[in-house]
Amino acid sequence: MNFVFISPNFPEAYRWFCIRLQENGVNVLGVGDAPYEMLHPDLKRALSEYYRVDSLQNYDQVLRALGYFTGQYGKIDWVESNNEYWLELDARLRTDFNITTGLKAHEIKRFKSKIAMKEFYKKAGLPCARYAPVTDLPAGLAFAREVGYPIIVKPDNGVGAIATWRLRNEEELRSFFQDPPPVQYLMEEYVSGSVTTYDGICNSKGEVLFAASHITRNSIMDMVNEGVPTYYYVDKEVPADVEAAGRATLKAFGAFSRFFHLEFFRLTEDKPGLGRVGDIVALEVNMRPAGGYTPDMLDFSQSVDVYQIWADMVAFDELRHSYDGPHSYCIYAGRRDENHYVLSLPQLEARCAGHARLFTRMPDALAGTMGNQVAIACFDTLEEVDAFVHAAFQLEDKD
Repeated sequence: MNFVFISPNFPEAYRWFCIRLQENGVNVLGVGDAPYEMLHPDLKRALSEYYRVDSLQNYDQVLRALGYFTGQYGKIDWVESNNEYWLELDARLRTDFNITTGLKAHEIKRFKSKIAMKEFYKKAGLPCARYAPVTDLPAGLAFAREVGYPIIVKPDNGVGAIATWRLRNEEELRSFFQDPPPVQYLMEEYVSGSVTTYDGICNSKGEVLFAASHITRNSIMDMVNEGVPTYYYVDKEVPADVEAAGRATLKAFGAFSRFFHLEFFRLTEDKPGLGRVGDIVALEVNMRPAGGYTPDMLDFSQSVDVYQIWADMVAFDELRHSYDGPHSYCIYAGRRDENHYVLSLPQLEARCAGHARLFTRMPDALAGTMGNQVAIACFDTLEEVDAFVHAAFQLEDKD
């Protein structure tokens, strides 16, 4: 089997996808824009060959890379990046090289367009926020009269809460329309809820081989735009209603042979037309792993190896390893360099003692959303999680 991994060096932990594939007997070929000498030594050993391009945004160069690999190794069986930024590139390459193990170019829209997602959520029987495409001010005012303020505006094709804003009143709405973004945007009614996910891996039949769930209490939008503390935790178990919603979503979207990251709101206030406090409401679908160090957090929390599970799906279309270790709450705290915390990162790690799992730096490209300083720990109780969050984000007195 010939597998082409797009951008195998970023994030750096993605080298483990390649390593586990190679250990499963897969011929792993890499295409990226980083110099070969900058690759992690373990990644170099996992790759049979690496083709460097000037830019992954230059499709002709990437096309030539796959043409070269085809000439050297025969038909390409898989193309994947596991990276939101390159999903459309992956799909275009599959189309041009007739690779059937993933979505083609004409199929990718339902996983990239937030507007297109709405119809599939309806098919899954899940409620979702009312919306309208951003067109002009009169349409925006009409939508505001229908749903009330605040209103969320966000790109139709975007990642997380980047370039997403909350418009609190008519003045802010009018200001937004004075200089609207040049790309397709949509407006949504505001939903008060905590983000709860369904993360995992499914095989070619759509069967879920592994699943877990993580919870974000603070607004992701406020983390990005307001600099509020960035933290979330992997739950010990997947709640039954999240499991049901996740499986219904995967079926409606026709997901197969993928890592998936599905986002839902758990309502913290009753919302007419959507549900009551505690109900699950659809947010958005991502057909790749959750960002940052979340794959590692899934490993820490569930006592598994998601890189191995994914590689087994690719090579064998089934789960080849058993995992029966303990489950725990795995908490992520992303701290920002501009803040002055009571505890330094080494002090926080020392305080966690045997609970500490990963204390490091976040790559600059992801720090705007995830914070600069990474602190990940595992605990048995939510009370311990809350105590860790308090210690991680306690600021020095300004006086």
